[in-house]
Amino acid sequence: MQTACTSVFHARVGIMPLKFFLKLYARLAGLTALVVLLCALLFTGINSVRSQFWHERFPEPVMRWLAATPAPAQQYHWLRSTVDFRVGAASEFVLSQVALERLGYGQVVGIESGAGYRVLIAGLSGQVLQLRLTDPYRDVAETTGLIFRWHLDSAPPENRPDVAAQMARVLNVGVRPLDDSTLLPGSDVLGQVADRGLAFYTEGSDDSGRVIIQLSDGELFRIDMPAPFSAWSWPVVLLLVMVLGGVLAVALFLALREVDNNLRTVESVAVRIARGEMGARVQAGEGTLVSRLAASFNGMAEHIQRLVQVQREMIHAVSHELRTPVARIRFGVQMIEDCQDQASLQKQLDGIDGDIQELDELIDEILTYARLEQGGPVFSLQETSVTDIVRQVVAEQQLVRPELSIQDNIDEMSERWALSDVEPRYLHRAIQNLVGNAGRYAAGKVVVSCHFDEDNCRIDVEDDGPGIPEEDWEKVFTAFARLDDSRTRTSGGYGLGLSIVRRILYWHGGQAFVGTSDTLGGARFSLVWPRKKPLNPIV
Repeated sequence: MQTACTSVFHARVGIMPLKFFLKLYARLAGLTALVVLLCALLFTGINSVRSQFWHERFPEPVMRWLAATPAPAQQYHWLRSTVDFRVGAASEFVLSQVALERLGYGQVVGIESGAGYRVLIAGLSGQVLQLRLTDPYRDVAETTGLIFRWHLDSAPPENRPDVAAQMARVLNVGVRPLDDSTLLPGSDVLGQVADRGLAFYTEGSDDSGRVIIQLSDGELFRIDMPAPFSAWSWPVVLLLVMVLGGVLAVALFLALREVDNNLRTVESVAVRIARGEMGARVQAGEGTLVSRLAASFNGMAEHIQRLVQVQREMIHAVSHELRTPVARIRFGVQMIEDCQDQASLQKQLDGIDGDIQELDELIDEILTYARLEQGGPVFSLQETSVTDIVRQVVAEQQLVRPELSIQDNIDEMSERWALSDVEPRYLHRAIQNLVGNAGRYAAGKVVVSCHFDEDNCRIDVEDDGPGIPEEDWEKVFTAFARLDDSRTRTSGGYGLGLSIVRRILYWHGGQAFVGTSDTLGGARFSLVWPRKKPLNPIV
């Protein structure tokens, strides 16, 4: 159906999916941001627990080695020159009841303290051993190196490999003599070894620590520490990916299920309408993703229902309206056979010609109404002087009805704003229908008034006839409707003129309504529409 509203309808249908998907994407983006925030909080919480656990487990081999020594304070007094190593009674340390209980169970206790950690364990003598670690990984590695160096220096050279292997198993590290020059680190590290007797450095893809120690006889050993704490270990990353993907998958499933349910609702209503249930409508709540689709669908269904109803009423009314002229034509044809003279024959022929003219007018009215009702003509709005159209209609109707006084009333302001975006032919038809309708019922006078301003145009057609009861003001615009009082079919017409007027104004983005004339006392029909073409005409 090629109508003036087709392009606008298609434009709106094109905008609707865009807004629909923008809303869907916005929800998904918001949900993604929420899930990312949840994953960040989960990541922080998990790593907080992992960090606490790691800072207790990583120094544990060294702490247990020290705790297993009968007199660690005397045997390892030289540790104090490198790390903060302290041995004393439990009361000398500021510890919570939970920490004291854990020490009693033989556990290694790690306590975050300022910029570092305190690691404590109970020794054989009941005393508590504490290492204060500023850089836990480096400090534990260097402490391990010092212990290795002290014990290997005390062992005979031939027993050093066995001692080193035994200590490596207990301290959970790797150890090997540097008897191959290819295994030596850079000169800066060797310089530290020469100055301090040991050096800490990192290498490898996981930044694992290495400690090189130099014994008193110059022999070098390398101690390979376990990998340092990594917040981005693959189990944590895998867990976060699974949480993120799982939540998004569930959310997407729920969102698509909602859309699918709403679309199924629209589909079921479409099937019901196809079966003939023209009153079926989509019940979609406000704020849903397809609420705009449901609203557009319901509007389309209402339009289709109205068109079907109009079609039924038109068929019924047309069949009724055609009976009278057809019956008269049939009667006239039969009378021709009985005509005895030329005058009688001419009279019958004139009657048949009048009936044919009436049929032609009726068909024209029906086609015009159907064209306007079922979508409207392809309007080509152009800037035209409305006052000129009014004067033309008044002059034409005055010639048709010379017994009446048909006047135009156009003030200076209306003349100033007379140019309007209209379809001249159809606006002429609308004004003509109103003036002609007023002329049929007027006692002697019809006045056409113009009231134009910068934004709107208004035309009032008033007559001094009997007027229209207020309860019938809407009825007069119904197709094929006639009133039962003075405005009966004896005055002529088919009940389509005012319906055509209303539809013409509808496609101009305006309205047509009826009231009572304050000056003449009869009916007053008014046409109101925007002076300039609206950007979004009503469809």
